[in-house]
Amino acid sequence: MMIYKNIEYCFNKGESKDVNVRGWVHRLRKQKDNIFLTLRDSTGIIQCILPFTEEYNKVTIESSVEISGNLIKDERSPSGYEIHANNMNIVGLAENYPIRKDFSVAYLNTVRHLWNRSRKMQSIMKVKSEAMSAAGEWFKENNWYQTTPPIINNSACEGGSTLFELDFFGNKAYLSQSAQLYLETLIFSLEKVWSSTTSFRAEKSKTPRHLAEYTHLEGEQAWANFEDILKVEEELLTHIVQRVVQNNHKDLEFLKQDVGYLSRIKTPFDRITYEEAISFLNKKGFDMKFGDDFGTEEERQLTSNLDNPLFLISAPVEAKPFYTKINPDDERMVLSADILAPRGFGEISTGGQREDDIESLTRRIKKEGLNPKEYDWYMDLRKYGSVPHSGFGFGLERIVRWICNLDHIRDTTPNPRSVSKSYP
Repeated sequence: MMIYKNIEYCFNKGESKDVNVRGWVHRLRKQKDNIFLTLRDSTGIIQCILPFTEEYNKVTIESSVEISGNLIKDERSPSGYEIHANNMNIVGLAENYPIRKDFSVAYLNTVRHLWNRSRKMQSIMKVKSEAMSAAGEWFKENNWYQTTPPIINNSACEGGSTLFELDFFGNKAYLSQSAQLYLETLIFSLEKVWSSTTSFRAEKSKTPRHLAEYTHLEGEQAWANFEDILKVEEELLTHIVQRVVQNNHKDLEFLKQDVGYLSRIKTPFDRITYEEAISFLNKKGFDMKFGDDFGTEEERQLTSNLDNPLFLISAPVEAKPFYTKINPDDERMVLSADILAPRGFGEISTGGQREDDIESLTRRIKKEGLNPKEYDWYMDLRKYGSVPHSGFGFGLERIVRWICNLDHIRDTTPNPRSVSKSYP
């Protein structure tokens, strides 16, 4: 096998020089005298021209190859360059590749392990990687500590109806809906903490924005009130978007996203209160009353004509979990806020101030039908030196869906998990 000592990448362009590249055959066209193939690696694609030989004629779509040759500038090529190859080694000869043009979405989801090789998925995963990196960068620059909360626990955070139950050495346990309660334990020593963990929701939903397993970007901050945490959320999200625009503009263009529009995302975000939103929607023909929740259509209507994210401020007490702080100025409401992505992409985060009064917290837990004994440890946080504190949770895949302008959230993750899909 021919292994080159110095390997270049498809996207690393020079002119009129000898190069050694390796990757997978993305496209292939064979003629009498020449073989034209497009090579794909982690950086992009480049066209290669080889002489027609019996050995080279064996190559197939998705075969892994090593190629050496001369790099030539050619504006007719997809990348503006091509390689005039003088040698090719077929490392892994691929069988007849099952994916061709114009296959249905349903079929592509059954061969997701192969569809992940597509340029579309490659660009999405690069954007997602950059978004995660940008989040970590912002937290570090602003003196937040990354932590590692558990994803196996025995108490609900967001309500028992969406819990995945499991047997944990003979005892009942659940997969985490959120790291929030555990992050709160750390604010008493580290003050500002964050995590990126997998969360699980057993929602039997088939909407374009729901996954049963997703990446949860969460933060909790001591000595922070409602306004403090809203500022954190909008600055973090804006930083993520601008980093992606800066470093992944070609991926966004390939995905047909308007890069100019994203580059104009800025703070502060506009705001609309819960009751203002109900009034606005009813003028648009909806029939909503106080206490109703906002679904996909309502959120789409609120943001379809916006280019900047929108804070949906406050919510009825009954609509949010027990740990949200009741608004002292209006006890019908809690100090909670959702960020709605513009252009109809809907909710991508929920945040707000946490309840630090133990009596109020106890009443809420009982009212929601939860067992107070299961939350004794959480109550201890209020018994011993409680402080005003706030936090938030972003659904990373929802952010990526918006940034990449995708129709469905399943394309934001390599192996989506939903009510109808757990394989492969």
